[in-house]
Amino acid sequence: MGIVQLVGRKVAHGRVFERSRETERRTRVNKHARLFPMALKATIYKAEIQLSDIDRGHYGDYPVTIARHPSETDERMLIRLLAFALNVPTDTDHGALEFAKDMWDPDEPSLWQKDYTGGIVHWIEVGQPDEKRLLRAAARVEKVGVYSFSSSTPIWWKGIAPKLTRARNLTVWQIADEESEALATLAERTMELQVTVQEGSIWVGNGTRSIEVAPVRLYGPDGN
Repeated sequence: MGIVQLVGRKVAHGRVFERSRETERRTRVNKHARLFPMALKATIYKAEIQLSDIDRGHYGDYPVTIARHPSETDERMLIRLLAFALNVPTDTDHGALEFAKDMWDPDEPSLWQKDYTGGIVHWIEVGQPDEKRLLRAAARVEKVGVYSFSSSTPIWWKGIAPKLTRARNLTVWQIADEESEALATLAERTMELQVTVQEGSIWVGNGTRSIEVAPVRLYGPDGN
């Protein structure tokens, strides 16, 4: 299986945003949804994820359906799929991992795992949430994860990292923007994706090409 080699960085005009707060995006989106509830319609995407997670000894096929918000990009959607593959539990004793509605409902994350009592086991954000949102989530759930993929990640993280030191159940990952941009090229209405995880490296392929992703842990303990 070949690996797409990406040389250098492609930063389009306006790619790096000074305002990196995910909250601002959610506020705009949800204000529009309240004012024009019938104007926003989800586009349905389907993916069959064939997972071989050698690091966790976890293998399985996962058919998933994503109700994609009109403002969500291919890039963000693929990061959500990646986050699902990396965090899907090895069993469902404590509930299944599901796609939530963060772009429709500000009280939900990008993905979450709930136990059979309705309690939230795992709360996963995709993007750059502010520290208040993360601390609030960390206080009410067992485990919180964040996957940031924008080129503005270093600026965002520098601003909030000192405020998160008491969040012991939080793990923050950075996906290089050239890797997330490459993942976006795999987006289709119906996808068959092979995800392989070995020694911290990840390969995501669609049968014709494969993209290597190497998430960088910015915060949090091993094993989260």
